Amino acid sequence: MMGAGVEVSAARITADRVGKWFGEVIAVNNCSLSVGTGVVGLLGANGAGKSTLFKMLAGLIEPSHGSVSVFGGKLREEVGWYRRVGFCPESDALPDWMTGREFLTLNLRLMGLPGREINQRVGHWLERFELTDAAGRRLGGYSKGMRQKLKLAQALAHDPDVIFLDEPLNGMDPVSRKHSIDLVRELGETGRTVMVSSHILPEVESMTGEIILIDRGKVLAEGAVTEIRDKIPEHPTTVALNSSHPRELAGFLIGREHVVSVEVDDQGRVVVRTDHAVGFYRALPGWVLQNDLSVEEILTLDDSLEAVFQYLTQH
Repeated sequence: MMGAGVEVSAARITADRVGKWFGEVIAVNNCSLSVGTGVVGLLGANGAGKSTLFKMLAGLIEPSHGSVSVFGGKLREEVGWYRRVGFCPESDALPDWMTGREFLTLNLRLMGLPGREINQRVGHWLERFELTDAAGRRLGGYSKGMRQKLKLAQALAHDPDVIFLDEPLNGMDPVSRKHSIDLVRELGETGRTVMVSSHILPEVESMTGEIILIDRGKVLAEGAVTEIRDKIPEHPTTVALNSSHPRELAGFLIGREHVVSVEVDDQGRVVVRTDHAVGFYRALPGWVLQNDLSVEEILTLDDSLEAVFQYLTQH
């Protein structure tokens, strides 16, 4: 990313004034960016244009105007380079009639890998995402978190150099989220290019310090997240936790560090207000493991980006 000190000549992904519209709806408008190695967060509220931009960068859809290049060329013209790209979509459209093992095997066969290597890689990634016991089950019986982990596994199993992860932590429990965050950071440290999108600021901060802010289809800012965060006030974040034992979980969380208030709402969810979302997200997996707590999913109820966008649009 140019704002992060990466030279354009070293860039693996570039977008030059790209735009995409569907009829009269403008999804992305005049975006330019340059990304080298490491992890970069694409941060924006729901509907900001993140998924559309990702699909253009990954060569899945053509821009309405402007140009995109990966490794200096256009993926749609040099299709062999798709083997060097991994993509985890936000949408969930897995084939429910296939098993987890069959799905990963098919993806690697399509990449042209030999049979023995396919079996090794499938086994490795099923184990890495703790899906080995479910490998023979049909995907229609997978939970939301399991499906999300399998989507991540298919994006990584062929060992790509450039990886696009669109809202990759959706539906995961706290421990799986931590493992996935650690994996994203590991991928960046080993010289890969990872672009990860999210609408949750603390989520992105846990994976990288370099971000691109997008709002209403336009890039508002890019650079170090601390430079932007330091200029805006800290707002409490409201988080909902789905748990099979909500009252036990709520009782544990009362009075914990970074927790302002706790309640169980009319849907049976544990709703937590935290004054330091990054610290809360970091502490939660340890609390869950050490105290055998039940947390199946985390949901952010408020838009933690509102203060960021208000600051940027008013200055």
